[in-house]
Amino acid sequence: MHRFVHVAVATVLGLAGAAPAEAAPPPRPAPSVVVGAQPPVSADTGVLSVRGAGPYRIGAGLDRLTAAGLIDWSVATCDGVVRAGATGAWAGVILLAFRHGRLVEVTTATVPPYSPAGARVGMSFADLETIYGPRGGLISNDAGTATAYLVRVGARVELFTGHPIRSGVGAFQVGPASFVERGFRQGGTC
Repeated sequence: MHRFVHVAVATVLGLAGAAPAEAAPPPRPAPSVVVGAQPPVSADTGVLSVRGAGPYRIGAGLDRLTAAGLIDWSVATCDGVVRAGATGAWAGVILLAFRHGRLVEVTTATVPPYSPAGARVGMSFADLETIYGPRGGLISNDAGTATAYLVRVGARVELFTGHPIRSGVGAFQVGPASFVERGFRQGGTC
């Protein structure tokens, strides 16, 4: 991941003219899995991973993010959960959930952002199977009324839930399995 960031920064600097043209890195080979016409994942298109998105890192304090001017609005729901909106480039792109003052979920229903593997809202569950293979799989909620695609990364998950009107992914969530996956399986407590 660190190598990717260095290549992305060098590429952006090269395109911006901050470095001589001959210092630009060689073009990257095409990815081995291409689904539809997805753009490459880079810092400027937005990446949503199990770590969070931009400055919105899983585990970050609501008070710290608010003091930094990164929270636009917030509303307390129940069970120690506060829902909030992001500011800046992430405004209207992600929704945040804090439990007991710590960021536990980042959700999007837009494109971008993309997962580190290139998955996004609007794809089919079959597209996700192609991207993730054995690393992910379909799950159902406890009531058997909804299906989602789950990718585990340690104690955290990427969760792609269905769309209410059309088939495919309508939302993409990340965070600890104890909050994100449990919320999907058991339904929200609020």
